[in-house]
Amino acid sequence: MAIDTTTTTTGPGTAAPTPGPRGDSAAGSAAEARLSGRAKLVLFVLCAAQFMVALDFSVLNVALPALGRDLGLGQSALQWAVTAFALPSGGFLLLFGRIADLFGRKKLFLTGLALFGAASLLATLAWDPASFLTGRALQGLGAAVIVPTGMSLLTTTFPEGPLRDKALGISGTLLSLGFTVGMVLGGVMTDTLGWRSTMGLLVAFAVVVLALAPGLLPESRTPERPRLDVPGAVTVTGGLLAVIYALSTAAQRGFGGVDVWGILLVGIALLAAFVVVESRASAPLVSLPMLKRRTVAWGNLGGLVTFSMMSTVVFVLTLYLQETLGLSSFETGLVFGIQGLASAVAGTYAARLIGRFGSRRVLAASLLGQGAFVAALLGLGTHSGALLATVAVSLASMCHLGAIISYGVTVTSGVPNEEQGLATGLVTTTQQVGLTVGIPLLGVLATTQGSLFDGVRTVLAIDAAVVVAAAALIAVGLGRGPGRGKA
Repeated sequence: MAIDTTTTTTGPGTAAPTPGPRGDSAAGSAAEARLSGRAKLVLFVLCAAQFMVALDFSVLNVALPALGRDLGLGQSALQWAVTAFALPSGGFLLLFGRIADLFGRKKLFLTGLALFGAASLLATLAWDPASFLTGRALQGLGAAVIVPTGMSLLTTTFPEGPLRDKALGISGTLLSLGFTVGMVLGGVMTDTLGWRSTMGLLVAFAVVVLALAPGLLPESRTPERPRLDVPGAVTVTGGLLAVIYALSTAAQRGFGGVDVWGILLVGIALLAAFVVVESRASAPLVSLPMLKRRTVAWGNLGGLVTFSMMSTVVFVLTLYLQETLGLSSFETGLVFGIQGLASAVAGTYAARLIGRFGSRRVLAASLLGQGAFVAALLGLGTHSGALLATVAVSLASMCHLGAIISYGVTVTSGVPNEEQGLATGLVTTTQQVGLTVGIPLLGVLATTQGSLFDGVRTVLAIDAAVVVAAAALIAVGLGRGPGRGKA
């Protein structure tokens, strides 16, 4: 059930919403629609929750050595501080997205916030490795609830068209900014207040959002009697957990271990079984006809490519700046801080570009731009390149944010409200898998070549080629079409 999201008066600088079809060339008057005061508060709450989760993905990274010394986690065990969060946060996204559709998005969203806040408190107060990792795993489970329910609340609250584009643009900007802020803030807080402050910050975020959300968010769910596809839930969740675990382990140890390949194959087999189960289920967890929609299939491919390839660029540039050029952690953080500001600027224009040119064209163009600016990084040298790295990665990140926002709009456009949780669950699952697969698949090449610099150049060349190729395929696959939400 949507709330009133627009102002109801017209005058200088304010336009009433204009109904009509949503084509790739949106009407100029519709693009001028404005959010009402209450809608802005709803958007603030939903974006604050997404920002909090994005922050959690990166705020702890710089603090890992300090927390390892404090809790007695050895170097080889530190990966579990990341993996314990990544497993449930990625593995349960689709399941909770569908549960939200069936039983109520607001109710589940508030439950996820409460779980995330309590888990963050446990991680803050952790007295040994087991208590800390338990807190991290529960944080991941809470994130798996918050992300798809928050996104589906956003897409069902704001009607399809320029208002939803604007809301998704703001959400995407804060999502990207959250990762960057986390990297910079994590180092500052760890140096001044200790690693526990990074987890305490998340407690404060959760408390604020949980206090505001009940009175602002509308409840929504499907009118039919809820039925959950248990076999589908088991196979897709098990498959995602296995694949994410295998790839997370490979990021630390490489693909040489038999256990990594074994678990990866089990995950792939479970995902294949999931497709078979869904084709025969009377009430499937994932509608296979939805997956066959061009907008859903090609849009999610764009999301997978932009997240996986950009996370790889950040990883190898971090190695290059510190190991090859000798920059300090603070100087490296400054480079990515500038990148974050550039992304924020891009977020203010992305919705307007989508309204004018359509999400499909913006997605293909954004990927092409991301690939081109990553290719520009091939000009880096062994003794200089900090300025080129800063400029090129910032411009690539602006295009990356355009791809994030436009793929979210592309996938969710034209999807009925009763399936928005599923659609946004696919969007956020693509995001999580993308963040997981890029570094183990490509990043490992940076450290296995003749020299680190040669490895970085190899990764950047492959990365740019993959993104440009994906841009071309998506441009053809999506086609022009009569509207952004049409299959």
